[in-house]
Amino acid sequence: MPSSPRYFICTVEAMPLDRKVDFLAVDEIQLAADRERGHVFTDRLLGARGLEETMFLGAETIKPLLRQLVPQAAFIARERLSALTYAGHKKLDRLPRRSAIVVFSLADLYEVAERVRHATGGAAVVFGALSPRTRNAQVALYQEGEVDYLVATDAIGMGLNLDIDHVAFTALGKYDGRGPRPLRPAEVAQVAGRAGRHTRDGTFGPTLDLGPFDDRLVEAVEGHHFEPLDRIFWRNPDLAFASPAALLSSLERRPPSPVLVRMREADDHRALAALSADADVRRWADSPEAVRLLWDVAQVPDFRNVMTEAHTRLLAQVFRHLRSPAGRLPEDWVAAQVAAIDRTEGDVETLLARIAHIRTWTYVAHRRGWLADPAHWQPRTRAVEDRLSDALHERLTEQFVERGAAVVSRISPEGAVVEVAEDGEVRVQGLTVGRLLGFRFEPDPGLHEARGLRAVANRALRVHMGERVRSFAEEPDSTLALGAEGHVLWRGAPVGRLLAGDGPLSPRVEPLPSDLLDPVLRERVRRRLAAWVDGALRARLPSLAPEEHAAELSPPMRGLLFAWRAGLGTVARRQVSSQLAALTPADRRELSRRGICLGRLAIFAPVLLRPDAVRLRALLWSVHRDAGSVPLLAGAPSVRIDPRVPSAFYAACGYVPAGPRAVRADRAERFAAEARKRNREGKPVEVAQLATVAGCPAEDVEPILAALGFVRDREGPRRATTRGAR
Repeated sequence: MPSSPRYFICTVEAMPLDRKVDFLAVDEIQLAADRERGHVFTDRLLGARGLEETMFLGAETIKPLLRQLVPQAAFIARERLSALTYAGHKKLDRLPRRSAIVVFSLADLYEVAERVRHATGGAAVVFGALSPRTRNAQVALYQEGEVDYLVATDAIGMGLNLDIDHVAFTALGKYDGRGPRPLRPAEVAQVAGRAGRHTRDGTFGPTLDLGPFDDRLVEAVEGHHFEPLDRIFWRNPDLAFASPAALLSSLERRPPSPVLVRMREADDHRALAALSADADVRRWADSPEAVRLLWDVAQVPDFRNVMTEAHTRLLAQVFRHLRSPAGRLPEDWVAAQVAAIDRTEGDVETLLARIAHIRTWTYVAHRRGWLADPAHWQPRTRAVEDRLSDALHERLTEQFVERGAAVVSRISPEGAVVEVAEDGEVRVQGLTVGRLLGFRFEPDPGLHEARGLRAVANRALRVHMGERVRSFAEEPDSTLALGAEGHVLWRGAPVGRLLAGDGPLSPRVEPLPSDLLDPVLRERVRRRLAAWVDGALRARLPSLAPEEHAAELSPPMRGLLFAWRAGLGTVARRQVSSQLAALTPADRRELSRRGICLGRLAIFAPVLLRPDAVRLRALLWSVHRDAGSVPLLAGAPSVRIDPRVPSAFYAACGYVPAGPRAVRADRAERFAAEARKRNREGKPVEVAQLATVAGCPAEDVEPILAALGFVRDREGPRRATTRGAR
């Protein structure tokens, strides 16, 4: 509350009656006849006055009672400026746009809103349990044209002025707190009157399921002819605070006029009765001041309107804390209560319950003297309510609005405004409908029913593709990357894939399928991808690039390099033994200059054993063999061999298959050299040392030695000889 407000705009329950004001007004004064809130309106009617002027606004039905109860009042009539016309009964899916569909239970609201979503794309929903923030957000969905239908309880009959052309009733009865009863013609008119605005005419009528209205009801609503109210609800305002029993007795006092009906079982009255039945509460309420406090506590609202035992227990705790020596609610207790509510997960019913609870705490935070630091708790509880309200709005929108269908129902494909953001997000008429991943459109999964919207987006994106392909062709190579399983990525999105070519170092590349690319654009994309892949392989595996001056090399060296490249940079020595034997000293120096090692087990290049090079070699082998997923080696010293994977894969990645493991070529050479050295020295092998070299468990050392051609010496279990070693 501002420090010096000039105006107060309140519910009747929250009017600050202790303040003197020049002007006081109460709207919808005919609600004095309401079974649940009527006594509050009657109290304001009889006792609330402005110093200069008091104004009661409402329906003509209460006019005779006002003349009797407030004889000094003057009356000013205002006629409706637009016509309200009966339009007959209509099927739910044939209702005109800008319609409000009125239901009288939450279960019916959910059912009807779901039917409207399937038929028209979605509806906003309004019912009494919504917080003001959620209600306003749902109303904004309707008012701003995101949906053309509003499904609501009769809560829209008060306080909401909307652009509604037609009001459709699904029932003519409601539950009024005691039981079901038929709507009075004046109540039908109150809700139907939401149709039309100012000088714009409106219509009303039932849905087909309800059937046609009675002619007398139609005549009454169209002509504004209603029976006047003959009584309103009242509760004694002169309360006794000597004890809880005295307070309860004063609340039950009979009214002073036959047109006033005593209010029974108001929420605060029921809460007081429940609290007074507690012996501890009666003991704490031991003075008039304490009884006044008890009455204040009993008036803390239960915003779920179910008055559960849990709410009564909470009120008892509040009263006990306020009657403690501190006279305040403990900060840590309040903090725990609020923190337990401050969670936005859950379904609609869960969020509604939390909002009801936090609104109760917001009310408590505004009670003077109840908290030591109300300036902290008032915005804190309001912030929690706002978060919960926003979450509830999102849940309701997700549940009852198929936004894509709602948008496409209002636009023509030719007139749609389609935007593509830098990150690929695609929006139609401002609504996000999916994402452009490279050259493929992926619709938002939440728009699974909006086929028309996807068609609009696809048509517009085909026009956009020419510019997008031009950008793709002109952008630097740094925007492209090679991804897993042979995909080529542009701006992080897959646009092409590698396919088997003439050899593992010459894969083909094709654009990924896309309905948005015509043959000309597709070929342009393919050429750009092919050029990039060729350049990327040359840059990342330069030593494997095709030989430019092969004719200048000796035949043995050409043969060796051919086999080495075919093996993607590694070839077993035994496979090229004849070429090795024919190499000249000059050939060997040239190979060394190129960084190629002539090992005892394999011919390899250390630079091609780095993790990035190994990953690329694995990918190229997999693409060429169309092998699908292969193990991720990433340059580890050794890996356990997967029996489902051909040994050629490990060799192509720079590994020497040896027993249960594939050992990286450089580590395999060191492993074998250490074993030979120990053999020459006549010493048993050091298992731990060899395990470290191979990067394997100790139990794998002997199987690796055996696979490499070493045999166990008869003189000891750990000695190895080179008889037959490769």
